[in-house]
Amino acid sequence: MICIVLVAGHGTVLETQIKYDDTGLYSHLTGVPKALLPGIGGKKILDFWWETVNTRQLFTEVYLVTNADKYKHFERWATANDFPVENIVNDGSTTLEDRLGAVADLQLVIHSRRLQDDIVVIAGDMLCADQNFDIAQVIRFFRSKPGELIIYYELEESEKSSSRGIVEVCPDSHRISRFLEKPHDGVIQSRLASVVFYCIQRDSLSFLSDFIKMQPRAADRSFGRFWEWLINEKQLDVFGMKLPTGFQLIGQVGLSDYTKWLTHYSNKQLDNPTKPITCRSYARVGLIGNPSDGFNGKTIAMTISNFWAEVTLTESQTLVGHVNTSTHNHKPQNLHRGRRVQESRYFLFPLQVLVPHPLNDPTEFGSLQDLFCISRKEGYLGGLRLLQATCKKFYQFCSKQGIALTKQNFTLKYDTNIPRQVGLAGSSAIVSATLKCLMKFYNITDNDLPKPIRANFILSVETDELFITAGLQDRVVQVYEGLVFMDFSKTLMEDQGYGNYVSMDMNGLPPFWLAYLSDPSDSGRIHSNVRQRWLSGESAVVEAMETFAALTDRARAAIQTRDWSTLAQLMDQNFELRRTIYTDECLGPGNLKMVQLAKQFGSSVKLPGSGGAVVGLCLDNARLMEMRQAFQEAGCVFCVIGPYNPSISTASGQH
Repeated sequence: MICIVLVAGHGTVLETQIKYDDTGLYSHLTGVPKALLPGIGGKKILDFWWETVNTRQLFTEVYLVTNADKYKHFERWATANDFPVENIVNDGSTTLEDRLGAVADLQLVIHSRRLQDDIVVIAGDMLCADQNFDIAQVIRFFRSKPGELIIYYELEESEKSSSRGIVEVCPDSHRISRFLEKPHDGVIQSRLASVVFYCIQRDSLSFLSDFIKMQPRAADRSFGRFWEWLINEKQLDVFGMKLPTGFQLIGQVGLSDYTKWLTHYSNKQLDNPTKPITCRSYARVGLIGNPSDGFNGKTIAMTISNFWAEVTLTESQTLVGHVNTSTHNHKPQNLHRGRRVQESRYFLFPLQVLVPHPLNDPTEFGSLQDLFCISRKEGYLGGLRLLQATCKKFYQFCSKQGIALTKQNFTLKYDTNIPRQVGLAGSSAIVSATLKCLMKFYNITDNDLPKPIRANFILSVETDELFITAGLQDRVVQVYEGLVFMDFSKTLMEDQGYGNYVSMDMNGLPPFWLAYLSDPSDSGRIHSNVRQRWLSGESAVVEAMETFAALTDRARAAIQTRDWSTLAQLMDQNFELRRTIYTDECLGPGNLKMVQLAKQFGSSVKLPGSGGAVVGLCLDNARLMEMRQAFQEAGCVFCVIGPYNPSISTASGQH
């Protein structure tokens, strides 16, 4: 590909205001082209773009097109920054009145240098909030689409759509269905703004000449008008990719706006590295309907504050690596991106770091017996594989969805107190918390990754990447949080790709309790061969899943009317139905023992997940305390559930 950077603007408001500013603060910038003004971190704006595109792996050549009035400034910049001076194209204009226009400037470079490759076009005077996005990801996305590519971003609250080219983008195909150049307020709902950052196929370059012939006035030869014509009138296939950052075209602002945005973006840069991002996701209990979530059924589940997984993301600047060069001529491998310091004995290089948990990801053992016991109870690699799989799937998702990420490095670590292998959704809690951190770090919004799709994403991390048997219920309730009704009917899942999820009122909930085995077996085994029987259409299983859904509808009504005795009866029915389908042999003696113990105290009881724990509802507080003692004497862990209500926690600043 060829990259062309446009810096041929004339006589802007900003240049004039700098010239006549009477404070003396900006006198050293008088006459300086917009692209050579200070950007984020003190670097010139053009320095950032040159660093971004200066890669032979992507671009065979990079050209700069400027005007005769400012040519000397860019010639001096080129010699100081190892930019080939012969690649600076002078359009010959010296005033605003004799300018060629942005589209004509692009055509000048293409014709004068006889370019016949795909083109990337960037405005070199564009201030970007994030200074290190992955342009290779942009090129890969462009290559995957049968058309041109426009980069866009989401306007900040203070920005008006009337100052930008606004696009409407199909969320599925990423095709731009409509482009309006600086529309009046209210004309279009979209807040997605196009920036001068385009990829154009070589076969489409002929449209430049057609457009210029239609627009004799240089003022009308803007890229906004060009894309408006191509998309709305010619109906050319043009696609959009989002950069989750902010942009300002300095040529369109005055001195006050320039300094305001420069300060705003600089503060963002300063804030991010110093503030670790910590997110929690909570364990959940299935109150009714499970395990029908994996069988087009309905369920109600609730997040609980007793148990949680917490992930912390900290931006990593560099990692120090030691190289011993005193006695051997060892050459450091794969460190070419770093720089050598302290007499060639240390290197600094960026790295993504996943920190093993000291308890859940052990790599040191006191003995072989110690290794055996820990592996039997904790499994292999604990949560570390969940972090890695989530990061991998996140990058893949963003690339496919047309979201370009910054090339920032980070360190991820996690902690959790959710007991393993008792069916409380401990794995998905770690994935969910990791995803929350990544979304915050990369400025991915709910519009980019809506809650229903987020639940699907978390499930895919576990099923596609790690081959964990799982259903959607856990992921949905951990994304929405609180008490959630879920309908996974076949029609909904096929039509929209996800179910119907409704948050329910949590005020005045009765005392639910939870008990689990201190030494559980693998909870995933409880599913047995039920799925195969369901897929083959066995009537008993199909009818059971329909009954689970019917129980859930009745339970929803009971919760809404605060009819707790009916809810308790429905929970008991849920377990008995599950027992007939899965059989006692599959449920296992440990689960059956806990169920029988709870019934001795008149409590409702069922499995909250895939096995290893039971959840119940006891309306008699005295019996609840007696039952607690009995469970503890039987060697089980017992606790009264603390429902996690996201609305209360958010209001109190705990979430």
